[in-house]
Amino acid sequence: MAMGRRPEQRQADLWIATTDLPQSPGHVFYDKLNRLLAEAGFDRFVEALCRPHYADGVGRESIPPGTYFRMLFVGYFEALDSQRAIAWRCSDSFSLRAFLGIPLTEATPDHSSLTVIRQRLPLAVHEQVFSFVLRVAQEKKLLGGKTVAVDATTLEANAAMRTIVRKDTGDDWKTYVKGLMAEQGIENPTDEEVRRFDKKRKKKVSNKEWESPTDPDSRITKMKDSRTHLAYKAEHAVDLDTEFVLAAAVYTADQADSATLVESVFRAQFGLAGAGSTQEIEEVVADKGYHKAETLAECEHFNTPDVHPRAAGQGIPLGG
Repeated sequence: MAMGRRPEQRQADLWIATTDLPQSPGHVFYDKLNRLLAEAGFDRFVEALCRPHYADGVGRESIPPGTYFRMLFVGYFEALDSQRAIAWRCSDSFSLRAFLGIPLTEATPDHSSLTVIRQRLPLAVHEQVFSFVLRVAQEKKLLGGKTVAVDATTLEANAAMRTIVRKDTGDDWKTYVKGLMAEQGIENPTDEEVRRFDKKRKKKVSNKEWESPTDPDSRITKMKDSRTHLAYKAEHAVDLDTEFVLAAAVYTADQADSATLVESVFRAQFGLAGAGSTQEIEEVVADKGYHKAETLAECEHFNTPDVHPRAAGQGIPLGG
């Protein structure tokens, strides 16, 4: 067999028949998922759900809601943490194009289109789609719900620490530091003097005193890599038997894990009930950061049958 050589530069053909375009063999997982969604009437459901948020007959047609939500599925299944990454991955893959229902002669939605749709559709719409998926899982007998694991992570907010302002005066960081220098008799400092002064002093920033003017719901917190950022806390409740996510909530980053555990368990129970399951959560497993006497007492108050804290690092089962 003769060896092929890759040309240094190839001129693109001006015209090409669509029948000559390469065809994807598809991906087993995404092909089965598409059949499952079609069987459940997913596209008609999300189109009816999203219709009130669009104006019929005005402007060009939008990206189909079914395509938008499938792209979110891709982001979850492939651990893509940005809309740019989702858009690029879908554009680069033949099998994902087939999953989205986009032919090779058309462009896949870019990240800016995903942003527009996400801002157009309220949170309630996304929650109803989440509930729809759980109902499909329940119909296929894929939900357990007896034992649930709860864990959280911090997510960096789309806001910079250097833009924070004082809640009481509205002063930005630079103005605040100049005020501290004025108290020590340093008047009209240069920018370099301000930076040196700020670098040498001990800094402690409180969420009670500071906030982001562009994202006031974000909170100042220390990330897992020890850096300080404006962030949120995302917490998930997962069915340990089937690994289905039963609830996903975003809290302010200054809330301790022990303060949000009960609410996340309630969300998981509501998710099970909304999917048509009669299963009640009997056991919750979490790491040692969730262990607090007041939290265990609150679980007891809500008729949790039994509470047994395990050794540190092994989690806290509730009930059972």
